[in-house]
Amino acid sequence: MKTKLLVLRAILVSCVFAPLMGCSPKPERPYTEIFRTALETAAPGDVIEIPAGTFNFKRSLVLNTDNVTIRGQGMNRSVLSFKNQVVGAEGLSVNASDFLIEDIAIEDTIGDALKVNEGENITIRRVRTEWTNGPDTENGAYGIYPVQTTNVLLEGNVAIAASDAGIYVGQSRQVVVRNNRAEYNVAGIEVENTISADVYNNVANNNTGGILVFNMPSIPQRGYATRVFDNEIDSNNTENFAIPGTAVSGVPSGSGIVINSNDQVEVFNNKITNNDTANVVISSYFSANFAGQRDLAPEFDPYPEQIMIYDNVFEGGGEAPGLDYLRQLRDALYGTQGAFPDIIWDGIVNPETEPGISAICIDNGDAQILSIDAGNEFANAGVDMSQYNCEILKLEPVELASS
Repeated sequence: MKTKLLVLRAILVSCVFAPLMGCSPKPERPYTEIFRTALETAAPGDVIEIPAGTFNFKRSLVLNTDNVTIRGQGMNRSVLSFKNQVVGAEGLSVNASDFLIEDIAIEDTIGDALKVNEGENITIRRVRTEWTNGPDTENGAYGIYPVQTTNVLLEGNVAIAASDAGIYVGQSRQVVVRNNRAEYNVAGIEVENTISADVYNNVANNNTGGILVFNMPSIPQRGYATRVFDNEIDSNNTENFAIPGTAVSGVPSGSGIVINSNDQVEVFNNKITNNDTANVVISSYFSANFAGQRDLAPEFDPYPEQIMIYDNVFEGGGEAPGLDYLRQLRDALYGTQGAFPDIIWDGIVNPETEPGISAICIDNGDAQILSIDAGNEFANAGVDMSQYNCEILKLEPVELASS
């Protein structure tokens, strides 16, 4: 394996006798050029090491070579800053397999911070993506963004202030998202149109929505089989700052977990607390804000089904719903000082559901679910726990080829 240790030349030059010899500690080439060249000329097996420091880039970085490692000295020590970026849609764009990146930060990109497209065997570990000005519609959409990938491990990362999703996995297979922290994003962690994902031991606090499991129409791959467990999901009450018209722009502030149009989703052993709309929100395509904005292909399944919620700790929440119609419904059902139950769903059921296929099953102590009956203009909104007394065959853990 070949290693490219990228350090400023000045670090390697002995300047002990600088006053006598005229030695200058200035590098012959700016570090940004050294790093960019290393990416553009990378060969399989290269390890590109980034020293401690903050390095400023004005245009995107691109890597298209398989089997490359990028390694910094820590997410608070090796910082790639794009605060003055003028060219490019991402900070770092990767189109490669067998890719590992760890121990760096990517800050203040125009668009997505780190995008990995169409790769296999992807590991993103201890990477911080952040927009340092805090939540703002002008921030880039995604922090960590693998899409159309297979065998993906995201662990120990931090994502802050993305205007769409801090940590996002889309149209992918065999995914593990663990031990990450997502704060002050619109969506903290989002799994979209993805098959077989385990999302666990994460902290999702102070986002608009903590953890989202979505299926979107007009995308070839339908997602299913996601387990969300052992996470801390608290106070995701940040006002929605997404660009209007985007899928997440309709997520009500105060949403702990949101499941939309996805099947075979298990939610268990989480601590979900103080989310002002509800600790769990379940919806179909028809009550999401993108309904009518995208063509609904005949093969798209718009209904959430085989949702299993059990053994979670719920506390607080439901007292200040983040959308006008939800506040009005809360007032009508529970009074202005009341609160929604821990779980709410739109109540829109697939009219062609096969016998024995349950939409939602709940085994979670005293937790209740409110059907808001959105398909009938809330006429029959209410709680009837008897219809959720069922059980769904539990999913197998996701096993990665290597982790």
